[in-house]
Amino acid sequence: MNKIEAIIQPSRLDAVEQALVAIGVQGMTVSRVEGFGRQRGHSVIFRGFGSAAQFLAKLKLEIVVPDELTETVVERIVQAARTGSIGDGKIFVLPVTQAVRVRTGECGLEAVRFESPAVLIH
Repeated sequence: MNKIEAIIQPSRLDAVEQALVAIGVQGMTVSRVEGFGRQRGHSVIFRGFGSAAQFLAKLKLEIVVPDELTETVVERIVQAARTGSIGDGKIFVLPVTQAVRVRTGECGLEAVRFESPAVLIH
């Protein structure tokens, strides 16, 4: 299993989500984050005084997938998140050695897959 962490522009979330659902990704965590890369954020000038670089709003997606799906997920994120502008984001792939579903105690891949869409309906 691998954990894919993708930092993307907030405006690209819907496109990335649709691309991942289309290939069978059944869950992800999305967090609002701030940061900067090579673009160094942006400077703010207020009443004639400039301030240091400000952090830019981004989204961080966290997705755990089986090894065989990792490259496909990364490719789909790149395709859906790319605008061609600086600040499109980064993707990191990390190995996952264990996962446990708290509700049932299931371990490994069984812990990160939904058994059926009915599980989501309450």
